[in-house]
Amino acid sequence: MRHHALTILLSLVCVSLMASEYKGKVVDSQGEPIGFATVYLEQNPMIGTATNNDGVFTFEAEVPDYYQLVVSFIGYQKQLLPLAMFLDSLPVVVLKEQPIELEETVVMAKASKQKNRRKAMAQLLYKVYNRMQYDFSDATYSVKLVSDVRMESENQPWGMEQMIATVVNLPGEGREGKDSVQFVGENCKRFFQQTIRNRADTILAGDWMEDKLRKMANEVDSGVMVHQSLWSVGNIRYDFEQSMNDLKHWSVSRESESETVLTHVEKKNFLGIFKYEFKRHYIVDSESYSVLRFSEQMTMAVNIPFGYRLKNEELELLNLLNMSETDIAKFRLKKANAEIHLNTLYRNVDGHLYPAEKNMHTTAELIGTKEMVIPIEVWATQHVSSVTPNAQPLPKSRLSSRIQREIVSIY
Repeated sequence: MRHHALTILLSLVCVSLMASEYKGKVVDSQGEPIGFATVYLEQNPMIGTATNNDGVFTFEAEVPDYYQLVVSFIGYQKQLLPLAMFLDSLPVVVLKEQPIELEETVVMAKASKQKNRRKAMAQLLYKVYNRMQYDFSDATYSVKLVSDVRMESENQPWGMEQMIATVVNLPGEGREGKDSVQFVGENCKRFFQQTIRNRADTILAGDWMEDKLRKMANEVDSGVMVHQSLWSVGNIRYDFEQSMNDLKHWSVSRESESETVLTHVEKKNFLGIFKYEFKRHYIVDSESYSVLRFSEQMTMAVNIPFGYRLKNEELELLNLLNMSETDIAKFRLKKANAEIHLNTLYRNVDGHLYPAEKNMHTTAELIGTKEMVIPIEVWATQHVSSVTPNAQPLPKSRLSSRIQREIVSIY
């Protein structure tokens, strides 16, 4: 009797974990499909996929139906939905916009009030700085991270890469007192539409790309990646400390009973060849002075007097980004313009603030001497699935590990 009961129990478990197909459609508030939105299981982010140009996704998984599905795309609020609703139907998921840009800073105070304004600003910055010392822990912590980076050109999606990673943040242990980051990839997927993948395979199989180099391109170095760079951007305490005494470049951009936006503006111009403007917005609670969000905006312009002639291999990669049917045989880079917006949202864990989400949107133009323009747009988002305060640094053996990039075609 005991043997039969055990057999029945095991059979039920096997039936409940049979591979099932889950599918759905992701659209915006206007009903327009969202391509390359990511969907993955909250309990296991390694299981999931991306939507195609019609906003449709489908994947198979052997998991309990009570699992939750995360639907995410940069610039929109992520949704957490029961996995069971995507079984044997095609439900439509509507994502609501979550803008990542902030308003421009307001006009600075008049000259006659500059002295009083600077004194008031210094007092306000000091209160925010003191609160930061309390809110942000000096202890090592780790997070589990889902990082998506999507690229498009001429309003057409090119591809998207998703990285599941463990990140250990070492506060103040980097150069000049910056935070140091240990970044270990656990799973990596690169999503392509089939036509784009065919074109990429053709270009990357060129004579200049040796077999060994091509093999390395399909591997992921868990320590040096765009995903790690995105996480490392926005060292909020360090940036604040470096600029808080630069009072003439601070302003209150917006103020209400609940929130105050403090903005610092930094400008550089190197001989007219390279210039940029950097705006950092600290959104703080008007009463407690605790940071709620952190937003950065960078505008950059490059002007090369005689232009830079691209090499053959660089031309091939540029053709991959050029969505028009005409191949580029020559391109001398004359100008480049870029604008970057980055948002960081925070969560409170055991009385301290930790990053909960990072969003980035970048637009750029590469301009040739014959006024040929190649537009590029990059969207990126990073969601923290869990935070472990007072964690231990990772051993060197994990930092030197490499993982394989999985190439996924979406239809």
